[in-house]
Amino acid sequence: MKKSTLLRVSAIAVSLAFVTAACGSDSEGSVSEDTVVTEDTAAAVVDGVTCEGVSIAFFGALSGDAGNLGKNIRAGADLAVSEFNTANPDCQVGLVDFDSQGDPAQAPALAQKAIDDAGILGIVGPAFSGESKAANPLFDAAGLAIITPSATNADLNDNNWKVFHRALAGDDKQGPAIASYISKTLAAAKVGIIDDASEYGKGLADIVKTTLGDAVVASDSIDPKAADFSAAVSKMKEAAPDAIFYGGYYAEAGKLAKQLRDAGVTATLVFGDGVKDNGFIEAAGPAADGSIITCTCADGASNAEFAAAYTAKFPGETPQTYGAEAYDAAKAFLAAIAAGKTDRAGVLEFLVTYDAAGVTKQIKWDETGEVAGNAVYAYKVEAGVISVVGLIE
Repeated sequence: MKKSTLLRVSAIAVSLAFVTAACGSDSEGSVSEDTVVTEDTAAAVVDGVTCEGVSIAFFGALSGDAGNLGKNIRAGADLAVSEFNTANPDCQVGLVDFDSQGDPAQAPALAQKAIDDAGILGIVGPAFSGESKAANPLFDAAGLAIITPSATNADLNDNNWKVFHRALAGDDKQGPAIASYISKTLAAAKVGIIDDASEYGKGLADIVKTTLGDAVVASDSIDPKAADFSAAVSKMKEAAPDAIFYGGYYAEAGKLAKQLRDAGVTATLVFGDGVKDNGFIEAAGPAADGSIITCTCADGASNAEFAAAYTAKFPGETPQTYGAEAYDAAKAFLAAIAAGKTDRAGVLEFLVTYDAAGVTKQIKWDETGEVAGNAVYAYKVEAGVISVVGLIE
């Protein structure tokens, strides 16, 4: 395709009027029904983009304890695909779901299923760090490009995977920012550290712990599937820290927050991006209030055009954690398809020089697959609502 045509594809506004697409089911291997072209969108159709039998895939949790985060990601990708299909009636791209439940043990078999589907040209995901570590070697061997909108473990870029790309900054940026916020903004002299022993949670907690150094007065790990975290709670209560950081996901973070408060622990609770979900508030109840949550993800609702398009497709909903990053990831794959790259090698080659404005940031990758930019944001829970505090300097 000529460069001018590709630029017109990229310039299509996210606020196009379109008929809401029917979402595919959350079952493994499902394909979404895409938006049809209407008179309102006919003027935006781009001539010359043709394809047949091509798809991109979502890979991550659509069910299980961290399913909310995966659903957010899937929605962002679905919006991008629907917009593309509206604009390109001769190139209808499918969106295939692989529900891993966030379980690294399930990831390799699901990855092989995605690889065996020759029509899949790119993976939006894997969503979580543990499953990324398990599945990415298979994707790399198959030459199937991945763009994760959410897996932040710092070591994922250190495996020489040629297919690896990340749509947000990793924990090598988030961890030091968390430590800075705790020591400077919260002025906490004594800090407790807890993690869930996962690739993501422990990886992030270890960076925070190392960065804070002697300020850490107690640390522990919990089993996220357990109901009782009393050992970790007792250790924190005895150490009496000013702040406690927990590395893990929202469901167990809510239980932990409630148990800490019930035990009389008054330390400010700080969490990483895996907790940025309303499921944390539902699990913690009033114990969530006052908590600080950090994320290298942008607030998708702050981009007016993206937020309007999102709500048009999903009435009554606003973009949630990682949704905007997933949209940017899917748009990169769709730009490759629009440029005539309808095989895996072509898509992978296209991403090397991809450089386009996304809704979250300028999307371009270095040789390790890391995206440009290192922004880390702080959010605070107040009256049961997660609100933006601002950029952590």
